[in-house]
Amino acid sequence: MTAAGFAPEWLALREHADAEARAADLLGPLRAALARRSPFRPRLVIRDLGCGTGSMRRWLTGRLDQPQHWILHDRDPQLLALAAATALGSVETREGEIADLRGDDLAGTSLVTASALLDVLTASEADALATACVDAGCPALLTLTVTGHVELDPPGPLDDRFEAAFNQHQRRHLLGPDALGHAVAAFQDRGARVITRPSPWRLGPGRLTEEWLRGWLGAACEQDPDLAASAPGYLQRAGDLRVVVHHADLLALPGERA
Repeated sequence: MTAAGFAPEWLALREHADAEARAADLLGPLRAALARRSPFRPRLVIRDLGCGTGSMRRWLTGRLDQPQHWILHDRDPQLLALAAATALGSVETREGEIADLRGDDLAGTSLVTASALLDVLTASEADALATACVDAGCPALLTLTVTGHVELDPPGPLDDRFEAAFNQHQRRHLLGPDALGHAVAAFQDRGARVITRPSPWRLGPGRLTEEWLRGWLGAACEQDPDLAASAPGYLQRAGDLRVVVHHADLLALPGERA
Protein backbone atom coordinates (compact mmCIF):
# COMPACT_ATOMS: atom_id res chain seq x y z
CA MET A 1 0.00 0.00 0.00
CA THR A 2 1.44 3.34 -1.00
CA ALA A 3 1.05 6.55 0.95
CA ALA A 4 -1.65 7.58 -1.53
CA GLY A 5 -3.67 4.60 -0.32
CA PHE A 6 -4.22 6.46 2.93
CA ALA A 7 -4.96 9.88 1.41
CA PRO A 8 -8.14 11.52 2.77
CA GLU A 9 -9.55 11.82 -0.76
CA TRP A 10 -9.20 8.08 -1.37
CA LEU A 11 -10.69 7.23 2.03
CA ALA A 12 -13.68 9.48 1.34
CA LEU A 13 -14.15 7.98 -2.12
CA ARG A 14 -14.28 4.42 -0.82
CA GLU A 15 -16.34 5.01 2.35
CA HIS A 16 -19.73 4.18 0.84
CA ALA A 17 -18.42 1.00 -0.82
CA ASP A 18 -16.83 -0.02 2.48
CA ALA A 19 -20.09 0.53 4.37
CA GLU A 20 -22.05 -1.50 1.83
CA ALA A 21 -19.54 -4.36 1.91
CA ARG A 22 -19.01 -4.95 5.63
CA ALA A 23 -20.55 -8.16 6.93
CA ALA A 24 -23.44 -6.99 9.10
CA ASP A 25 -24.23 -10.55 10.18
CA LEU A 26 -21.15 -10.49 12.43
CA LEU A 27 -22.88 -7.88 14.57
CA GLY A 28 -25.18 -10.45 16.19
CA PRO A 29 -22.39 -12.53 17.75
CA LEU A 30 -20.48 -9.32 18.52
CA ARG A 31 -23.40 -7.78 20.42
CA ALA A 32 -23.89 -11.02 22.35
CA ALA A 33 -20.21 -11.15 23.29
CA LEU A 34 -20.21 -7.52 24.41
CA ALA A 35 -23.31 -8.10 26.53
CA ARG A 36 -21.63 -11.05 28.24
CA ARG A 37 -18.37 -9.21 28.86
CA SER A 38 -19.65 -5.78 29.85
CA PRO A 39 -23.07 -6.26 31.50
CA PHE A 40 -22.50 -3.57 34.13
CA ARG A 41 -20.34 -1.06 32.25
CA PRO A 42 -22.12 2.24 31.56
CA ARG A 43 -20.51 2.45 28.11
CA LEU A 44 -18.33 0.54 25.70
CA VAL A 45 -14.73 1.61 25.17
CA ILE A 46 -13.90 0.98 21.49
CA ARG A 47 -10.47 1.39 19.93
CA ASP A 48 -10.35 1.96 16.17
CA LEU A 49 -6.90 1.04 14.87
CA GLY A 50 -5.71 2.83 11.74
CA CYS A 51 -8.89 4.88 11.95
CA GLY A 52 -8.23 7.09 8.92
CA THR A 53 -10.96 9.71 8.80
CA GLY A 54 -13.25 7.72 11.11
CA SER A 55 -15.37 5.74 8.66
CA MET A 56 -15.46 2.62 10.83
CA ARG A 57 -16.82 4.62 13.76
CA ARG A 58 -19.45 6.19 11.54
CA TRP A 59 -20.54 2.74 10.35
CA LEU A 60 -20.50 0.90 13.67
CA THR A 61 -21.56 3.39 16.31
CA GLY A 62 -25.28 3.26 15.51
CA ARG A 63 -25.24 -0.51 15.16
CA LEU A 64 -24.29 -1.21 18.78
CA ASP A 65 -26.77 -0.90 21.61
CA GLN A 66 -24.73 0.63 24.44
CA PRO A 67 -23.32 4.14 24.81
CA GLN A 68 -19.76 4.31 23.51
CA HIS A 69 -16.44 6.03 24.02
CA TRP A 70 -14.18 5.78 20.97
CA ILE A 71 -10.37 5.95 21.02
CA LEU A 72 -9.13 6.60 17.49
CA HIS A 73 -5.60 5.41 16.68
CA ASP A 74 -3.56 6.42 13.65
CA ARG A 75 0.03 7.35 12.89
CA ASP A 76 -1.07 10.18 10.60
CA PRO A 77 -1.91 13.38 12.51
CA GLN A 78 -3.79 14.82 9.53
CA LEU A 79 -6.15 11.85 9.42
CA LEU A 80 -6.62 11.95 13.19
CA ALA A 81 -7.54 15.62 13.01
CA LEU A 82 -10.10 14.92 10.30
CA ALA A 83 -11.54 12.01 12.26
CA ALA A 84 -11.88 14.10 15.41
CA ALA A 85 -13.40 17.06 13.56
CA THR A 86 -16.24 14.95 12.16
CA ALA A 87 -16.84 12.89 15.31
CA LEU A 88 -19.95 13.14 17.45
CA GLY A 89 -20.16 11.81 20.98
CA SER A 90 -17.33 10.75 23.24
CA VAL A 91 -14.08 10.49 21.25
CA GLU A 92 -10.35 10.85 21.84
CA THR A 93 -7.38 10.38 19.52
CA ARG A 94 -4.02 8.63 19.90
CA GLU A 95 -1.16 9.17 17.48
CA GLY A 96 1.34 6.32 17.14
CA GLU A 97 2.21 2.99 15.61
CA ILE A 98 -0.42 0.28 15.95
CA ALA A 99 2.31 -2.35 16.12
CA ASP A 100 3.41 -0.89 19.47
CA LEU A 101 0.14 -1.81 21.22
CA ARG A 102 0.32 -4.49 23.89
CA GLY A 103 -2.26 -6.21 26.07
CA ASP A 104 -1.72 -3.74 28.92
CA ASP A 105 -2.52 -0.88 26.54
CA LEU A 106 -5.94 -2.42 25.90
CA ALA A 107 -6.90 -2.67 29.58
CA GLY A 108 -10.50 -1.54 29.98
CA THR A 109 -11.17 -1.79 26.25
CA SER A 110 -14.46 -3.42 25.25
CA LEU A 111 -13.73 -3.84 21.54
CA VAL A 112 -10.93 -3.36 19.03
CA THR A 113 -11.98 -2.48 15.51
CA ALA A 114 -10.15 -1.83 12.25
CA SER A 115 -11.01 -1.51 8.59
CA ALA A 116 -8.74 -2.42 5.67
CA LEU A 117 -5.86 -2.95 8.09
CA LEU A 118 -4.78 -6.59 8.25
CA ASP A 119 -3.46 -6.82 4.70
CA VAL A 120 -1.13 -3.83 5.24
CA LEU A 121 0.46 -5.42 8.32
CA THR A 122 3.49 -7.67 8.47
CA ALA A 123 3.17 -11.15 9.93
CA SER A 124 4.80 -10.03 13.18
CA GLU A 125 2.48 -7.03 13.46
CA ALA A 126 -0.60 -9.20 12.96
CA ASP A 127 0.69 -11.64 15.56
CA ALA A 128 1.28 -8.79 18.01
CA LEU A 129 -2.25 -7.51 17.46
CA ALA A 130 -3.74 -10.95 18.11
CA THR A 131 -1.60 -11.34 21.23
CA ALA A 132 -2.63 -7.93 22.57
CA CYS A 133 -6.33 -8.58 22.06
CA VAL A 134 -6.25 -12.05 23.58
CA ASP A 135 -4.08 -10.99 26.52
CA ALA A 136 -6.59 -8.21 27.24
CA GLY A 137 -9.59 -10.51 26.68
CA CYS A 138 -10.83 -8.00 24.13
CA PRO A 139 -12.95 -8.92 21.09
CA ALA A 140 -11.72 -7.71 17.70
CA LEU A 141 -13.80 -6.83 14.64
CA LEU A 142 -11.40 -6.50 11.70
CA THR A 143 -13.15 -5.72 8.44
CA LEU A 144 -12.38 -5.46 4.73
CA THR A 145 -9.25 -7.54 4.45
CA VAL A 146 -8.40 -8.17 0.80
CA THR A 147 -8.30 -11.83 -0.17
CA GLY A 148 -6.46 -11.39 -3.48
CA HIS A 149 -9.26 -12.32 -5.85
CA VAL A 150 -10.82 -9.85 -8.30
CA GLU A 151 -13.57 -10.36 -10.90
CA LEU A 152 -13.75 -8.00 -13.88
CA ASP A 153 -16.85 -7.79 -16.07
CA PRO A 154 -16.37 -7.84 -18.98
CA PRO A 155 -13.26 -9.96 -18.45
CA GLY A 156 -9.96 -9.30 -20.18
CA PRO A 157 -7.32 -11.72 -21.48
CA LEU A 158 -4.74 -10.76 -18.84
CA ASP A 159 -6.98 -10.57 -15.75
CA ASP A 160 -5.34 -13.54 -14.03
CA ARG A 161 -1.86 -12.28 -14.77
CA PHE A 162 -2.58 -8.79 -13.43
CA GLU A 163 -4.15 -10.33 -10.34
CA ALA A 164 -1.16 -12.59 -9.68
CA ALA A 165 1.31 -9.74 -10.17
CA PHE A 166 -0.65 -7.44 -7.86
CA ASN A 167 -0.79 -10.11 -5.16
CA GLN A 168 2.93 -10.72 -5.38
CA HIS A 169 3.52 -6.98 -5.13
CA GLN A 170 1.50 -6.85 -1.91
CA ARG A 171 3.46 -9.77 -0.49
CA ARG A 172 6.82 -8.02 -0.92
CA HIS A 173 6.81 -6.62 2.61
CA LEU A 174 3.25 -7.14 3.92
CA LEU A 175 0.78 -9.95 4.40
CA GLY A 176 -1.39 -8.75 1.53
CA PRO A 177 -3.74 -11.52 0.34
CA ASP A 178 -2.37 -13.92 2.97
CA ALA A 179 -3.56 -11.69 5.80
CA LEU A 180 -6.91 -13.33 6.53
CA GLY A 181 -5.55 -16.85 6.87
CA HIS A 182 -2.63 -15.63 8.95
CA ALA A 183 -4.86 -13.63 11.30
CA VAL A 184 -7.35 -16.48 11.73
CA ALA A 185 -4.53 -18.82 12.73
CA ALA A 186 -2.95 -16.23 15.01
CA PHE A 187 -6.15 -15.66 16.98
CA GLN A 188 -7.06 -19.35 17.09
CA ASP A 189 -3.58 -20.35 18.24
CA ARG A 190 -4.04 -17.95 21.16
CA GLY A 191 -7.35 -19.48 22.17
CA ALA A 192 -9.88 -17.19 20.51
CA ARG A 193 -13.01 -18.19 18.66
CA VAL A 194 -12.90 -16.75 15.14
CA ILE A 195 -15.78 -16.10 12.74
CA THR A 196 -15.21 -14.86 9.19
CA ARG A 197 -17.58 -13.62 6.53
CA PRO A 198 -17.10 -12.40 2.95
CA SER A 199 -17.37 -8.64 2.46
CA PRO A 200 -16.82 -7.95 -1.25
CA TRP A 201 -16.84 -4.57 -2.92
CA ARG A 202 -19.30 -4.64 -5.83
CA LEU A 203 -18.41 -1.69 -8.02
CA GLY A 204 -20.06 -0.35 -11.12
CA PRO A 205 -18.55 2.14 -13.58
CA GLY A 206 -17.44 5.33 -11.87
CA ARG A 207 -14.63 7.20 -10.24
CA LEU A 208 -14.01 4.65 -7.48
CA THR A 209 -13.67 1.86 -10.02
CA GLU A 210 -11.29 3.97 -12.09
CA GLU A 211 -9.09 4.91 -9.13
CA TRP A 212 -9.06 1.36 -7.78
CA LEU A 213 -8.16 0.02 -11.23
CA ARG A 214 -5.37 2.58 -11.63
CA GLY A 215 -3.78 1.48 -8.36
CA TRP A 216 -4.27 -2.22 -9.08
CA LEU A 217 -2.66 -1.96 -12.50
CA GLY A 218 0.16 0.23 -11.24
CA ALA A 219 1.19 -2.21 -8.53
CA ALA A 220 0.92 -5.16 -10.93
CA CYS A 221 3.12 -3.43 -13.52
CA GLU A 222 5.68 -2.54 -10.86
CA GLN A 223 5.87 -6.23 -10.02
CA ASP A 224 5.77 -7.47 -13.64
CA PRO A 225 7.00 -4.74 -16.03
CA ASP A 226 6.02 -6.84 -19.04
CA LEU A 227 2.40 -5.94 -18.25
CA ALA A 228 2.98 -2.21 -18.68
CA ALA A 229 2.18 -2.20 -22.39
CA SER A 230 -1.28 -3.64 -21.71
CA ALA A 231 -2.17 -1.41 -18.76
CA PRO A 232 -3.44 1.65 -20.74
CA GLY A 233 -5.92 -0.51 -22.61
CA TYR A 234 -7.17 -1.96 -19.35
CA LEU A 235 -7.57 1.50 -17.84
CA GLN A 236 -9.62 2.65 -20.82
CA ARG A 237 -12.19 0.00 -19.88
CA ALA A 238 -12.98 1.70 -16.55
CA GLY A 239 -15.99 3.55 -17.95
CA ASP A 240 -17.82 0.29 -18.71
CA LEU A 241 -16.31 -1.99 -16.11
CA ARG A 242 -17.99 -3.77 -13.23
CA VAL A 243 -15.70 -5.17 -10.56
CA VAL A 244 -15.98 -7.46 -7.56
CA VAL A 245 -13.02 -6.96 -5.22
CA HIS A 246 -13.16 -9.75 -2.68
CA HIS A 247 -12.60 -8.97 0.99
CA ALA A 248 -13.40 -10.74 4.23
CA ASP A 249 -14.34 -9.62 7.74
CA LEU A 250 -13.09 -11.30 10.91
CA LEU A 251 -14.54 -11.37 14.41
CA ALA A 252 -12.25 -12.76 17.11
CA LEU A 253 -13.66 -13.58 20.54
CA PRO A 254 -10.94 -14.36 23.10
CA GLY A 255 -11.78 -17.06 25.60
CA GLU A 256 -14.68 -18.41 23.52
CA ARG A 257 -12.90 -20.99 21.43
CA ALA A 258 -15.33 -23.56 20.07
